[in-house]
Amino acid sequence: MDILKTASQLAERAGLEARFAVTLLQAGGAGMALTPPHRLLATLRDLENYGPAGAAISLAAACFPDRPAIVDELGSLTFAELDRRTDALTNALRERGVQAGDGMGILARNHRGLFESIFAGAKLGARTLLLNTDFAGPQLADVCDREDVTVLVHDEEFTDVAKSVEPSSGKYVAWFDGERPSSDETTLEALIEKGATSRPARPASKQRIILLTSGTTGTPKGAPRDMAISLALPGGYLSKIPLRSGRTAVLAAPAFHAWGLLSSTLALGLGNTLVVARKADPKFTLDALEQHSADVLITVPILLSRLLELGEDRIRERDLGSLRIVAVSGSALSPELATRTMDLLGDVVYNLYGSTEVAYAAIATPQDLRAAPGTVGRPPVGTRIKLFDDDGKPVPAGESGRIFVGSSMQFEGYTGGGSKEVLDGLMSTGDLGHFDDSGLLFVDGRDDDMIVSGGENVFPAEVEDLLTRLDGVAEAAVVGVDDEKYGKRLRAYIVRGSGAGLDEDDVKSYVKSNLARYKVPRDVVFVDELPRNPAGKVVKRELPDPDGD
Repeated sequence: MDILKTASQLAERAGLEARFAVTLLQAGGAGMALTPPHRLLATLRDLENYGPAGAAISLAAACFPDRPAIVDELGSLTFAELDRRTDALTNALRERGVQAGDGMGILARNHRGLFESIFAGAKLGARTLLLNTDFAGPQLADVCDREDVTVLVHDEEFTDVAKSVEPSSGKYVAWFDGERPSSDETTLEALIEKGATSRPARPASKQRIILLTSGTTGTPKGAPRDMAISLALPGGYLSKIPLRSGRTAVLAAPAFHAWGLLSSTLALGLGNTLVVARKADPKFTLDALEQHSADVLITVPILLSRLLELGEDRIRERDLGSLRIVAVSGSALSPELATRTMDLLGDVVYNLYGSTEVAYAAIATPQDLRAAPGTVGRPPVGTRIKLFDDDGKPVPAGESGRIFVGSSMQFEGYTGGGSKEVLDGLMSTGDLGHFDDSGLLFVDGRDDDMIVSGGENVFPAEVEDLLTRLDGVAEAAVVGVDDEKYGKRLRAYIVRGSGAGLDEDDVKSYVKSNLARYKVPRDVVFVDELPRNPAGKVVKRELPDPDGD
């Protein structure tokens, strides 16, 4: 029976890979069809040698050698140039002792050097650690020590932070705010200029990408991902979000996070020009969309919200006729923001729900978001979702339960030890959610975020979503604080919109008229901004305490 079960699983896996391959071919379109067969065969060898990330840039260089690959503040690089430069960087790092399996830390914003380092990590077979640009020195030192980093690539602006780390194979500066020192040997550009451009030899092991959890509740953990030769990651994504080859994508999300990394790597692998800025803001985003006739915007909800704050008239006067996809993830997309964006830009919003540990779980299409603006959609091809109660039993249809996800893309367990809970072969996201009658998934909140106030259960996300629909509210966050009478009471933090004269009574009255009495915040605190991490998630532990406790 075990042999039959294994054979069945292998057949199912092969069938899925075939479906993923068809999806990739559809996305690749004419660019792949017109590429000479010998170049495509070379790409297959690169896939075997370097894994998916190394082959992605090789495929794009084979199909679109002269097309701009990355456009940043220094100008543009073609795919052929990017491929050659990553070869040179790989060979130069090998000469300096970096080998397959070594830890390669990257502390950089969005620019060519970040992507060159990631792709070189693939060709080296390195354990590639993407570091948070918000790190202070002690936190960087702790993470680099835990992950055994032997070489560090960083931007000049992080030089003081990087002083806390002394990796055995050196530190190299990827980006200078001013002019690059011509005599400095410890730069990424110097390595590339001196490295051989021959194809690097096959590494002894494949690249492993180590992503860090978002760290909204403490020190981020390392979540490694073995870059196996599988089409699951791109195939499932593309089955819902229709990227196409030879277009232009604007990246307005940090590429050191899972969402930005996945989307930008897929876009590049399909031969899309990727337009980036070290610090993407609404003005850069709007300008880039128009100037480059962009097909795709990859972003996070907070930047999308601030883009819309530029004003409807200011956005409508731009030529955004090429914009076909606004792909959003990284934090919760409110129903109000989804609807407002589509009313202004058309039915182009795709909302991806997932986590660093499980990869993506569900993706909402524009049709899903029109039908149910608060949904995170349905699981893509190759992914399963089940809801369990606290006793590990499946919950009845329509009821809320803990969200568990099953796919071939789950992480391997934290590098420092431990993992997420697994039930029936599916991994916990740490969220609670429910399905509606049509099979759309809704996230109700974190399973450790639920507030019990006076014996009633309240999910902050429900109150936050409502508050963002109140005129005069730009942003909102809700937390539970200790209360002698009720155990916990709700406190709402509000960022007023420009010129809004909203007061505490306005907020309470609005919630009271729309939700149950026990969901009305007892405290309302007005703040200039909400503390967020680079992915746009609110860091609630950093919200100010008006009582000073």
